Amino acid sequence: MQKRFKSRGNTYQPSTLRRKRTFGFLARLRSRNGRKILARRKAKGRWYLTH
Repeated sequence: MQKRFKSRGNTYQPSTLRRKRTFGFLARLRSRNGRKILARRKAKGRWYLTH
């Protein structure tokens, strides 16, 4: 019996440092589009803006 596809399911290996560097507050402030995201989430009334 042959398998035509590889098994999935281990794609998310969380790392706090990588998450903060990519999606953190300071990372959002650094770019223009990131600041747009923060403004949009603030306008929407989100309790948490970023990680």
